[in-house]
Amino acid sequence: MIPLRDTIPSRNIPVVNHALIGVNVLVFLIQLAQGADLDRFIYMYGLVPARYSIPRFSAYFTIAEQIFALFSFMFLHGGFWHILGNMWSLYIFGDNVEDRLGSLRYLAFYLLSGLASGLFHMFFNLTSNVPTIGASGAVAGVMGAYFILHPNAKILTLIPIIIIPWIVEVPAFLFLGIWFVMQMLNAAGNEAGGIAWWAHIGGFLFGIFLLKVLLAHPNLGATKRIQRATVKKKSDRLQVIRPISHGNDNPHLYGEVVITYYEALTGTRKLVNIPWGFHNRMFNIAIPSGTREGNFLRLRGLGKALPDGGRGDLYLRVAIQTVAG
Repeated sequence: MIPLRDTIPSRNIPVVNHALIGVNVLVFLIQLAQGADLDRFIYMYGLVPARYSIPRFSAYFTIAEQIFALFSFMFLHGGFWHILGNMWSLYIFGDNVEDRLGSLRYLAFYLLSGLASGLFHMFFNLTSNVPTIGASGAVAGVMGAYFILHPNAKILTLIPIIIIPWIVEVPAFLFLGIWFVMQMLNAAGNEAGGIAWWAHIGGFLFGIFLLKVLLAHPNLGATKRIQRATVKKKSDRLQVIRPISHGNDNPHLYGEVVITYYEALTGTRKLVNIPWGFHNRMFNIAIPSGTREGNFLRLRGLGKALPDGGRGDLYLRVAIQTVAG
């Protein structure tokens, strides 16, 4: 299953999530420049359990180098598809977690989840001399947090069936639940394929635990100031609308489109995707300036079919995002 997007818009610009993706890409480019020294580079900055458990290995490294490797390993990757998969998942799930925690706490959450995933991997592979690299464990922590925060969100998912791509919306709890079960099954196969499955499992579980700890404590003043400074001026341009009916005798359908205060003042245009049976219908709608919370936009002919061959209308209620924090 390949996630394409989720249906939960973020209210703030995810500055830390973007920065983490940027740092990972930068470090990957540094890796590519190593040439013949790449193996040494990875052994130096990757996570090698034997460096911590076997004295003859640990003697070659300083305490600072040992500590640094516990964090640097999560910024290294084994190839283009490795980093692409990790960064794409971080892009999809990370903005919503940063939205909830705030930028500073999200940065700490990400790094600690990555650290926990590495320690979890080391516990099950204590004497391994094979370097473990990748952001997968930290990203798994983010996915664990998303699992708790937005279990009913929809994940637009690509499921390849032989050569036929099947795109379907899957509830987040089901998508992430299947993902976690797959990690457990693969871990039972003793690290099949050279992938650190236990790091994924440890990161996911620790992400859930750490999220609950952080949510039990209020945001600091600095976090609230950053949230106010990074609030988005515009909501997502593409929005999925799932109309509902108000009674069998009512030919009209009703939905909701979300905009920001800035867009309410200046006006905006949105692409709305309306599921229609097995198809999706896309419409470009204009929201005029001066729109207020609760105003309705009328889309003629997009309601229920009428006995005379006509159709009712679709009414979209305008919801204005509140500023987080």
